[in-house]
Amino acid sequence: MRGFLLLCLTGSLLGQVTPTTTTPTTTTAKPKTAATSGTTTAKPKAATTAAKSTTTTAPAKPKAATATTATTASTAAKPKAAAPAALATDTDKTIYALGLVMARNVGQFDLSPAELEIFERAISDGAAGKPAIQLDEWGPKIQGLAKMRQERVAAQQKLTSQPYLAKAAAEPGAVKTASGLVYREERPGTGKSPLATDTVKVNYRGTLTNGTEFDSSYKRNEPASFPLNHVIKCWTEGLQKMKVGGKAVLVCPAELAYGDQPPPGIPPGSTLIFEIELLEVGAGGAK
Repeated sequence: MRGFLLLCLTGSLLGQVTPTTTTPTTTTAKPKTAATSGTTTAKPKAATTAAKSTTTTAPAKPKAATATTATTASTAAKPKAAAPAALATDTDKTIYALGLVMARNVGQFDLSPAELEIFERAISDGAAGKPAIQLDEWGPKIQGLAKMRQERVAAQQKLTSQPYLAKAAAEPGAVKTASGLVYREERPGTGKSPLATDTVKVNYRGTLTNGTEFDSSYKRNEPASFPLNHVIKCWTEGLQKMKVGGKAVLVCPAELAYGDQPPPGIPPGSTLIFEIELLEVGAGGAK
């Protein structure tokens, strides 16, 4: 179990559109012509003038463009995220690598986005010499949290791996052994098969069920050699089925791989897939 120094930070990084109203317009009715003793009374023009005046002074409807303008201004106010600084020097790249190592190691804690923000704040606050808590008090609790999170991740990984294991076992040429190993030969070999006490020389590539590669001798341009009884159970069993010159795929459930306490870069409880070429078999492995 790898411990971590987590430091926590105290601080945190830190339109309204006026409704429009419409004024209703009113029109004054024209008075009727009155007749008196055969005398015709002229139509009063005042009412007509009043009516025209009312119509003329009716306020215009406010334009809806005001709301659009406010919305546009609000949108334009959002600042764009700054582009990450380029890794210009070897020192920049080495420091970045340090961050990658920390990210890999902290992966076992299965941090949520909010928890990751706390972790990042702790680094900044610790670098500034202003921790928000006492490390002597809370540091000892890290191991308990790691164990709890590992168990949670492992249980989820084992559950989600079941469909993959079933599919792998159903592929043409695949053989599922009593231990749960799924073995599929891709190219038959012609040489000898190793014993568990033999030392073997192999090229290999290891991936997770989602295709993520976590190890590869091909990328290192260097085959690996080791006693077959000093590796995970999946390899000890699977390579004894191979012959020199052969190539096979081993699908290893967690119980035959690293279980709930894998090395960094592999989630607890992971099913692992290995493509292996057996290059040489030499006697004299450790017993």
